Amino acid sequence: MALAVGAYPKIESSDYKIIQEFRAKNDELYYEIAEPHFAFVFPIEEFNQKQFVYEVINKSQGYGSIDFEMNCAIVNKDAFLDYYHLLLSPDKGFSRIIKLHDKLYSEVFFDHLNLDIDFIPHMGIANSKDKFKVKQWVDHWNRMDYCVKGSIDSLTIMDYTNGVLTNLKEVNLL
Repeated sequence: MALAVGAYPKIESSDYKIIQEFRAKNDELYYEIAEPHFAFVFPIEEFNQKQFVYEVINKSQGYGSIDFEMNCAIVNKDAFLDYYHLLLSPDKGFSRIIKLHDKLYSEVFFDHLNLDIDFIPHMGIANSKDKFKVKQWVDHWNRMDYCVKGSIDSLTIMDYTNGVLTNLKEVNLL
């Protein structure tokens, strides 16, 4: 069991449709596995579910909703796979997402924080082994006049084992 924490944001249905149509064509790694989301704690195998859930609730309860606006796409090289990703990254909400991420990793999960990888708040929507293809997608998104607005009102504790994602528990941030 590899436990993780993500957030399925509330966004307008028209934005969701655009993102999912793009993902259906260009997200060969995760489209079939997960809905559009933000990652907060990456999969950890060394905790039992009860201990993991307790820590997430303890660190996130009362944090409050995070409003965000994403109008910037960036290229990101995967640290573990031979892939490049198109990430939508928020302008508004950026610091609150980072601060919650850091709070979640502040004690019990601290030894599992990978400081060799920058944490960039994002929603991944495409990937390819061809970095130039990803750069073209990014340039396309950045030429458009788009702004995906939404909120993160809860975190979802997930089990990501053997390429299968199972949502286990929702933790309210309000």
